[in-house]
Amino acid sequence: MPVSLLVGRSRQKSMWRLDSTYAVELEKVSIYYGGKKVVKNVTLKIPRNTVFAIMGPSGSGKSTLLRSINRMLDFVPGARVEGSIRVLGVDIYAEGIDPIEVRRLVGMVFQMPNPFPHMSIYENVALGPRIHKMYRSKKELDEIVRWALEKAALWDEVKDRLHEPASKLSGGQQQRLCIARALALKPRILLMDEPTANLDPIATSKIEELIAELKKEVTIIIVTHSPRQAARVADYVAFIYKGELVEAGPTKEVFTRPKHELTEKFLTGAF
Repeated sequence: MPVSLLVGRSRQKSMWRLDSTYAVELEKVSIYYGGKKVVKNVTLKIPRNTVFAIMGPSGSGKSTLLRSINRMLDFVPGARVEGSIRVLGVDIYAEGIDPIEVRRLVGMVFQMPNPFPHMSIYENVALGPRIHKMYRSKKELDEIVRWALEKAALWDEVKDRLHEPASKLSGGQQQRLCIARALALKPRILLMDEPTANLDPIATSKIEELIAELKKEVTIIIVTHSPRQAARVADYVAFIYKGELVEAGPTKEVFTRPKHELTEKFLTGAF
């Protein structure tokens, strides 16, 4: 039986509403680093199986907001989240919610490719399924690894070198390996923080093509400082400036008829 996103889902708790209209709902979310408020009263709804781009200039709070969606801010001393963040209908900051389960359900790819350099390509992808015991046999694990690499459009390039160190891959290949590593955990949502910022145009194009393909099975939330990239890949966009949500909506609508002067200035490169 072919490996699909449904493999390994038996570990997910029944509380997750996998048929929810919205993948993520943020209501009056504010985020603090110590006494500094870096995200201010943001309310957003992100539909399932879409690409949603959070765009804005550097330092606007985009990445901080992204990290709140899978509780990565738990690792930041002094970080505090106020308001409600619901993932597939569940308030992920409610008492009793397991953050490890949240991070399995909500995968993440960072700006800098960060494969484990001394591990093989195969072991980079297999590590998550091993930790979460998502397979019953070596054959099943092999199937998960192949499936994830295929979904990341990397299998054909590495199938004959699976046991080579990940450090031997190019930058673009390493980023796709990180995407495969995230997909191997069978997430419902994939967060991508400036995933092409350090890649050349050819590698960037491959990642963007991959994003378009992946949204058929997962919801993708991407942070970008590039309006052009948001226009190319996103179904919906949100523009954040100095921690505040300025405008959000369908990409074509926001780009052709921005409602706010700040949005228009950002889209036209006036910043």
